[in-house]
Amino acid sequence: MAAGLYPEAELGELQRRLAILRVGLLLVVALLGLRLWHLQIREGPYYRDLSENNRTRLVLLEPARGLIYDRHGVLLANNVPSFSLYVTLEDVKDREALIQQLTDLLGLDPALIRKKLGGKGSKLLPRKIKDRLTLRDATVIESHRLDLPGVMIQVESQRNYPGGVTAAHLLGYVGEISAEQLEKPEFADLHQGSIVGQYGVEKSFDRHVRGQAGQKSVEVDALGHEKKAAVVEKPQAGNDLYLTIDVRLQKVAEDLLGDESGAIVALDPTNGDILAMASRPAFDPNVLSRELTAKQWVEIVQDEGRPLNNRASQGQYPPGSTFKVPMAVAALESKTMSPSSTVHCNGGYQFGKRLYHDWKAGGHGSVDLHTALVHSCDVYFYTVGQRMGIDVMAEFGKEFGLGQVTGIELPSERQGIMPSSAWKQKARNEPWLPGETISAAIGQGYVTVTPLQMASMIGTVANDGVNYRPRLVQAIMDRTTGNLQELPAVPRGKVSAKPETFRLIKEALADVVKVGTATRAKSSLVTIAGKTGTAQTAALRTGPEKDIPKKFRDHAWFVAFAPVDTPKIAVAVLAEHMGHGGSAAAPLAKEVIETYIRLAPQVPMVISDSSSAAPPRPSGQS
Repeated sequence: MAAGLYPEAELGELQRRLAILRVGLLLVVALLGLRLWHLQIREGPYYRDLSENNRTRLVLLEPARGLIYDRHGVLLANNVPSFSLYVTLEDVKDREALIQQLTDLLGLDPALIRKKLGGKGSKLLPRKIKDRLTLRDATVIESHRLDLPGVMIQVESQRNYPGGVTAAHLLGYVGEISAEQLEKPEFADLHQGSIVGQYGVEKSFDRHVRGQAGQKSVEVDALGHEKKAAVVEKPQAGNDLYLTIDVRLQKVAEDLLGDESGAIVALDPTNGDILAMASRPAFDPNVLSRELTAKQWVEIVQDEGRPLNNRASQGQYPPGSTFKVPMAVAALESKTMSPSSTVHCNGGYQFGKRLYHDWKAGGHGSVDLHTALVHSCDVYFYTVGQRMGIDVMAEFGKEFGLGQVTGIELPSERQGIMPSSAWKQKARNEPWLPGETISAAIGQGYVTVTPLQMASMIGTVANDGVNYRPRLVQAIMDRTTGNLQELPAVPRGKVSAKPETFRLIKEALADVVKVGTATRAKSSLVTIAGKTGTAQTAALRTGPEKDIPKKFRDHAWFVAFAPVDTPKIAVAVLAEHMGHGGSAAAPLAKEVIETYIRLAPQVPMVISDSSSAAPPRPSGQS
């Protein structure tokens, strides 16, 4: 074999190995090609989205809530620009380190931050950590931007109430949606950080005023900070509300209550429009619309004055002698008494072994229905109640709307109690006792009402028995179309009483103010008809009233309407622990009525803010 040549056997082995190598290379190339096809073709969309998400983020744009006006177009709730702090978890490498940084920089509660970051939701969507940041807070965050991956400041509109505590219980307040609310069907289209109404009309009409969130796609850098943005969908502002209240009258009613606990409700008896609804103590919705700490919230809810309680629609009180008004109607219509029937009052009513006292120790002598109402004779109505029976009383009480919610557009309205024999059997599993009827006949015992119910009741008398559902929202303005939807007045029913009965009752109520227990409500400006009431809060008390601790003193009531011949306003005043209705409550009602009569019709106003212009107010009786 020549030198340098492979032996035939070795050459064959070398060729065999080369063939194996070629096959191996072909297999590797084939596998690489298959892998590239799998990654680029089959899984391409997935990795393309993943790549896009590494450089883009979807940011939700919160809408501006609709504006709220009074009946004349005076602005009650608007929106102001504010800074909000957001965190995108996808860009956060060390969550606990970020929590510590935000705590140090802004003084935030670390537990609160941890709760916000730990909730359900996509890591790619920014989560709201804090709203209403100060300019200083926003500047601090921006100055540490490179050290805070995933953190962003966004300018949003925040709810603002220019009047502060004015009409607070009616307007309510807003707050970030809770985890529990997010589980409810009515909030299915919302997300963590959304702002919703939590009280008042803000809550009742939330779906109208909350608006619809928009969104934008932003390009971010390696730290998750926004570099470039393209708006995908603009947010849609909520619709505007026009309330039935006159804010001028509302302020007068609130000022009259001052620092005392109580409520004043004024409404138009011809359609149920709420003209004013004051409750004291109150709260500042601007404060409650911010995120409070657990300690701050506990301090508010445990306040002895119960400022979150709307006493007008949620406070339940014995009506005292104001209950004698529906009792008088029931006495005539049930034929328990005729207008001329008399009862002799000697200062007490004996029933069994118990003597039920009249408020006037010496008694009123012989009284008919007119005199009994004018001078509020208890013995007369003890007699009527005992003859009539509790179930007839309950029947007429319910015709006036007692013992049931009025249907006003406010959450958590209380219905009070209009007792009957069936009610007691169901509620207490006990039979009704005859002696309990006597207490109920003068608005004591189990009978409880709200000031709103009593305003509606006296308005029904003023309107000759026609009862309207109290209405707080007069119209809704669609911000997209500009269309104004007026909400109609809704009749609730009519008391089954003759016109003559209402004529007699009105005459007596007018004399209550002229010569009876409410002479302090007499006005030189307008004729007023009304009824006083003093509701006991403690069964056994001794000594002069000035020596009784205030929390045990009687509640003062006065219900009224005016003018007597053509009623335009009905009022109920409840002053807690202020004693007698004639001296404590009647002067307040007089002031509210006179203020309303003095208010001249106002030219419709056009209100505008930075976000929109309000249309002319809806037409209505001023």
